[in-house]
Amino acid sequence: MPQSSLKPIAPYKPKKGEAYMNPQQREHFRRILLQIKSGLGEDIDRTVHTMQDEATVFADPNDRATQESDISLELRNRDRERKLIKKIDEMLSKIDADEYGYCENCGIEIGLSRLEARPTATQCIDCKSLDEIREKQMAK
Repeated sequence: MPQSSLKPIAPYKPKKGEAYMNPQQREHFRRILLQIKSGLGEDIDRTVHTMQDEATVFADPNDRATQESDISLELRNRDRERKLIKKIDEMLSKIDADEYGYCENCGIEIGLSRLEARPTATQCIDCKSLDEIREKQMAK
C-alpha cells in the first residue's frame, strides 16, 4: 500500500460481548478506508506533478526507452491504485448500507482481524481459500 503522510490508525479492540460490526466498528473501518483513499490520492497527485516536471525529450534512444519504461510502470501502478479507490468506494457504500464485514459468498462474518489486514476484503478466509484453490486448479 502507498505511503501516506497520515498517522496509522490503531487496530480496533473490541469490548467483551460487543456486537460484530456495531457503529463504532463501522466508523473505525470507515476511517481506515478514507485514510487509504487519501494516501492514494496523494500518490496520484505526486505522480502527475513528477511526470509533468520530468517530461524531457532525450536524444539518446536508450535514455528515451528508459524514461518510457519508467512512465509505463508508473501508469500501471496508478491504474492499480485507481481500481483500489473504486473498491474502497464500494466498501464505504457497504458500510453505509450496514453490509460491510460479511462474506459476499456465504454471508458469515469476515472477522475484525482479517478486515484490519485487508479492509477491502469481501470474503471470509474459508471462501477466499476455496477460490484460490480453484484458481490454481484452473491454471493447470
